Amino acid sequence: MAQNRKPPAYQEYASTTLANISFRSMNMEARGLLHTMRLECWANYELPSDLELLSSVLGKPVTPNLLKAVGSFFDIDDKRITCPELEDYRAHLEQRREKQSKGGKKGAETTNINRKATGNPQVSRQGSDESLVQPNTTKQSQDQLIEDKGYNFLNDDGTDSLDVELGPDNSGCTKCSGEGCSWCIQF
Repeated sequence: MAQNRKPPAYQEYASTTLANISFRSMNMEARGLLHTMRLECWANYELPSDLELLSSVLGKPVTPNLLKAVGSFFDIDDKRITCPELEDYRAHLEQRREKQSKGGKKGAETTNINRKATGNPQVSRQGSDESLVQPNTTKQSQDQLIEDKGYNFLNDDGTDSLDVELGPDNSGCTKCSGEGCSWCIQF
């Protein structure tokens, strides 16, 4: 996130707003005014409380009765209108940002101390220079994997049934009659 940049949005739960009696009792015009004023308060922190100036800013006429209908959602004084709910949310976001910043600085400090102590510019986050992934040194052949799962593709006499079917020169191939197709050549 860029430094000193305002949060671009606020979180709002539709069910919480719809459950609010003050909101539910408003007509559609008042609901529209409420939403517009909240958006303005988020973007600009405040609105003018003078009705003529407020109407000019919002681009629509605002009557005293209409402002009274949305008044329970705002702090309105002689000069300005603010939205306490949005201000609280903005403060919450700022506190979270500060905590993240402090945590990042603390992590960077720990990393830098470990770098200086080990002389290694790439210090593991786990505090050691070893990988957490341990290689498997034992290799298994395909025959072992098949035997481990209980598969046996050999005939009773120990010969491979595919080799017997194809014959020594692949003449038993049903696809090419022994002329050498991509299927029988791979076997």
